[in-house]
Parts: sequence; C-alpha cells; structure tokens
Amino acid sequence: MEKSVALLLVLSLVRISRSCLDSPEAYTFTGAVCRLTYPAAVVLNEKTTKVIEAAFQHARYPSIEGVKSMGFMGEVRYGFHNLEIHNLSIGKSEFELKENVGIRLSISNVSAVFKGTIIYGYGSWLLSLRQSVDFEIESHIDLGINPKLYCGKGKVAADTSDCYLTFHKLKLLLQGDREPGWLKKIFTDIVTFTVKLVVKSQICKEINNVANILADFIQEQAEQFLSDGNIGVDISVTSHPIIKSNYIESYHKGLVSYKNETSVFNTSVFNPSQLSENRMLYFWFSDKLLDPLMGAVHHDGRFIRNISGTELTDLFQTEISSARPELLNKWLSSEGPMLNAKSVSVPHMWTTTQGTFVRAVAGVELSLADQAKPTLYFETDVTVVVRASYAEKKLILTPELAEVPNPWMDESLKTYLQEAVEKMGIPKVLSYLEAELTALMDEQGLYLFDIINPEVIPQDEYVMVQLDFGFPHHLLVEFLKRTLD
Repeated sequence: MEKSVALLLVLSLVRISRSCLDSPEAYTFTGAVCRLTYPAAVVLNEKTTKVIEAAFQHARYPSIEGVKSMGFMGEVRYGFHNLEIHNLSIGKSEFELKENVGIRLSISNVSAVFKGTIIYGYGSWLLSLRQSVDFEIESHIDLGINPKLYCGKGKVAADTSDCYLTFHKLKLLLQGDREPGWLKKIFTDIVTFTVKLVVKSQICKEINNVANILADFIQEQAEQFLSDGNIGVDISVTSHPIIKSNYIESYHKGLVSYKNETSVFNTSVFNPSQLSENRMLYFWFSDKLLDPLMGAVHHDGRFIRNISGTELTDLFQTEISSARPELLNKWLSSEGPMLNAKSVSVPHMWTTTQGTFVRAVAGVELSLADQAKPTLYFETDVTVVVRASYAEKKLILTPELAEVPNPWMDESLKTYLQEAVEKMGIPKVLSYLEAELTALMDEQGLYLFDIINPEVIPQDEYVMVQLDFGFPHHLLVEFLKRTLD
C-alpha cells in the first residue's frame, strides 16, 4: 500500500503525445527522469489512509431498486435511496511491488456505516405491506486492488478494474432494529446481496476516479512548477514507468517550449545505472533540456540588468588589482551613472564533472541619466563554470572558474575591464540569478516542501539532483480539498 500512492504521485508527472516506446529505445528521447525509492514511498504514504478515505467518502451511491420473490409473501419490491457513508475507519494496508508487472495492494479492516432510506413493500393473497424507513448498514471490509499500468490518453494510467471487496460483516438494520422479527430478517437477508454488489461497484469505481484525480492534480502541480510566462517544459513520458522492488522510475521528454517553438533531440545519454537507490528522490536532467531552457530565457529578455545608485557605487568598491581608468572615475562621479548588462547572443550551456559551463557574449553599457549617448559600450566573451546547491530554501550558485578574454575595445581599458568582469560582473550576475530563481521557485511553492540535504551533482552531459524529504502536507490538503469539494 505504501508504494501505491507513491506510484500515483510519480505517474501524475507523466504525459505522452505519442505511443510509449520500450525503455532502451526511449532513453535517447529522454530529457528528464524521476526515480522514487522505497524510503520515499514510505514517507509519501504516511497519510495513505486519507486518500482511501477520500475514495469512500467521495463515492456517490446510486439508488438501488429491485424485486425478489419470497414464496408465500409474493413479490418484495424495495428501493434504497440517499445512501451515505459514516464512521469510516481504515486499519492496516499492505503492498507488494511485482517487478515489471504492477502492484498488489491489500487494505484490511475497513469499517464503515452506510445510512439512507429504504422504501419496501410486499404483497400476496395472505398479507400486504408498504412502508418507508431509515436504515443502516454496518460493514467490515477488506479491499484488494491489482493495478495494471498502461500508456493512454496523454499519460501513464493505472487500470484498477482488478478490484475486489471481501465482506466480513454486512448487516442491514431497519430503523436501528438489531433484533428484527422473522419477516424483517428474511427481507434483509434477501436484499443484502444486492447491497454488496452496489457497494463493491461504487467503491472500486471511486478508487479509480480518485487515482485519476490525484494523477491530474500532481501533474498540474509539476507543469505549473516547470512553466513561467512563455517558457514551458513538456514532461510527456517517453516510456511506461519501470517498477522495481526498490524504486519506481519514469522517463520524460523534457522538451523546452518558448512561444511557438519547441526544442527537439534524440541523443540523450541517459542510462538507469547513472542513478542509485541511496536517497529518497532522484531527478536526472539532460543538457538537451538545460541548454534550450537557457536559450528560452535569453529570448524572453530575462538576461538584462540595469544597475544604478548606491548599488552601482557599492559594486565598484570591489577590490581589484588593476587601476581604474580615468574615464570610469569621471563617469562614476558624474550625475546619474547607470550600467546596463545583457546577453548579446544565445548562451550555450553544457555539463561535465567539473560543473555546469556557460558561455555567452555579454554586452555592457555605461551611461549617464542626462546623456543620450553612452559613455562606454563593450562586448566580451565570458565562460564560467558554476556549481549549484540548495540550502535553507535558497538556491546557491558558486563560480568555480571564469574565463574572460580581452574585451573588444580600446587597449587602455582592456586590462581593467577584463578583471572587472571576472571579479565584479560575474559574481553580481550570479547573485541576481540566485535571488530571482529562488523567488521563482518560491512562487511555485517549493518552499512548502521539507527538502532534506539536497545535492546537485554535475556529470558529463547531465545533472543529477538527489534528496530526501518530509511528507508534503500542503499537497495532501490541496488534493483532499479538490477531491471532496
């Protein structure tokens, strides 16, 4: 049971716009991977009973009508109406992951009381009766489900049709009568079988419904997290999820979209051996996703920054060895100095074990508020190696190495500006990125998660993120709210 909801959480991240491929073939089209291990399943399912309770409580039980023959009493006609569930409690649950097959899920000792109104009547040559009374059905049930996974309707879905209920107790009470007369007892015994069929049908139907609601809910959360303005990431799956004894793994396209354009690739280097099972959750991101993502950010005009006022003067207090040229001293001491920095061309990004490399052409303009013509403009190639980490709910970007060739400009300024870009410009840009990316992730709700000891590990042509986490209570609250509304 513990892994069942974990499975749903993973599957909810999955969408497809084409038929699923076999896993080895799908790897070359995979831009992102999610691996959820056994310890994560345990944490995610601390509140599994809440999800099952939602299935029972959200079920809508139809009116039940029927006719039975009762010998000398003739025909008995009955109708159950306004069936509702009360006093629901769930005992323990057990599960088994069947490698490359599916899940065996069993939930024992589900106790519930169904209440409603019954209209019944019977008649023959001997006696005739028709009345409407309140009823209760006391039940103790064991529930078993064997979900089968398949690709369809834009996502990986779980077929829960192999669902069965074992009734250890199902007692129909009319008007709370626990010691019915022989006539009532005959009647209740006859209709109890019909009630069993209806309860089973509706509970199994609602479990499938709640599973789909959960899948859609988490998928929406993932899509919202990966989207901002005109930039999005297609998280459709390239293959069906893999179920092993210790983890569940899903494979996603990771195609970056910006306005009407979408990236394409078929040379991903993913292999399952690149991920381990020591942490709760793993994310694998290909350079084929990250590089186009940086390009989309550039095209969206986000790599532009204007600096003025005390922020600008503080920036130029940074200690560097080269003497500041007189031109810059005069500019800084003038009225209203401003600095504009931007990426001139599409940045290129790639990853190795050293870190994430970013190469760009930076354009820098120094101007004064009361002058239309800039004091100075230059462009320079910049290559920086960055390592990322996440601590205290903040993104941290640490430059490991920076290369700034001589700027394309006057010889008298080259030495100073080369050092200024390296020691002032690059750290400043990274500080902006740290703050803005942290704010963006907070806006998407990342701060609500209890993320434990996350690690960002760069490798050749991909980045791996591994972490542990606490139960995401806010997602459960939002999901139950949506389900029970």
